[in-house]
Amino acid sequence: MAVLVTGGAGYIGSHTIVELLNAGEEVIVLDNLSNSSVESLARVKTITGKGVKFYQGDILDKPLLVTLFSENQIESVIHFAGLKAVGESVAQPLRYYTNNVTGTIVLCEVMAHFDVKNLVFSSSATVYGDPASLPILESFPTSATNPYGQSKLTVEHILADLAHSDPSWNIACLRYFNPVGAHKSGLIGEDPNDIPNNLMPFIAQVAIGKREKLMVFGNDYATHDGTGVRDYIHVVDLALGHLKALDKLKTDCGFVTYNLGTGVGYSVLDMVQAFEKAAQKSISYEVVARRPGDIGACYADPTKARAELNWTATHNLEDMVNSSWKWQSMNPNGYKD
Repeated sequence: MAVLVTGGAGYIGSHTIVELLNAGEEVIVLDNLSNSSVESLARVKTITGKGVKFYQGDILDKPLLVTLFSENQIESVIHFAGLKAVGESVAQPLRYYTNNVTGTIVLCEVMAHFDVKNLVFSSSATVYGDPASLPILESFPTSATNPYGQSKLTVEHILADLAHSDPSWNIACLRYFNPVGAHKSGLIGEDPNDIPNNLMPFIAQVAIGKREKLMVFGNDYATHDGTGVRDYIHVVDLALGHLKALDKLKTDCGFVTYNLGTGVGYSVLDMVQAFEKAAQKSISYEVVARRPGDIGACYADPTKARAELNWTATHNLEDMVNSSWKWQSMNPNGYKD
C-alpha cells in the first residue's frame, strides 16, 4: 500500500517524501511542475537510496487521477498541490480558487470512488486572518485576509463537511506557519521558479548575489522592530509532522486540525541578522510599503500537536538559516544547476 503525495516535487513535498521513504513507505508522486522540479525527486533518491513512482500532471485532470488510482494500491494521500503566494492570489483570485478549491474537490471525488479516505491536507496559518491575540490556538475564529487564505479555509470547510457526511473519512488539516530551511545534505531545498514570494529564499538569493537587495514590506507594524513577525518552522520538522498525522489517521480520528509551528515569532530583520551570521556577509535591504493582505504578527500555540500527535519542532533558528545557506551556496541556481 502506498502514500500518494500531490505536489510531491515541491519544497515541502520533497522533504516529506524523504521522511516517508526513510520510514519504509511506498510513495507515489503527482506534480504538474508549475513551481517545482523533477530534479528534486532524483535528489530524494540520492539521499534515501529509494525511488518514487512519478506522474506528471494536475489534480484538476480527473482522468489522470483515475488512471493513477487504478494503477496503484493507495492507502492515504498527502495533499500539497496548491498555489501559495499571497500577493499573486490578490491579483489572480480565480486561478487560486480553481486550483486550490476545485482541484481538491476533484481529488476527493476520485479518492471516494476508489474508497481511499485517509487524507492529510496542507493548510495554512493564513486561515486565522489577523488574530485578535497571540499565540494562535486551533480553536481561534477563522477568517482570511486574501484569496490564498480564503482558498485554504474553503477547502477546510469542504473537508469538514465531507467527514461529517461520511464518518469513514479521516482527514487531518495541518495549519503550517512559515516553513524554512533545507535538508542537512544541502541536496534539496526551496527553489522558487521566479521571484521568491517567501522571505528566506529571497534573503538567500541576495546573499548568493542573484538579487541586489531584499524588499522589507513595511516597518510600521506593532512589533519589536516594526517589521512583520512570523513563526518560522524548519521544513524537516514540518515533514515529520505529516508522518505523525498519517499515524493519527489510523486511529479513526475523523476531521482534525493542528498547528505546526514552533510557538516563537521572529521578525523580518531578526531573520536577516541570523542569515548574515550564517553566511558571514551583510544582506542589503530596502523598506517599502506593506503588501496587501499581510498582517503584523502571527505565531502558533503548538500544544495540541504535541499532545495528540506526539510532535514537536526540534530545529532552532540557527539550524534554519544554516541549512538554508548550505542549500543556496551548494545550488546557486537551485535545481537548474
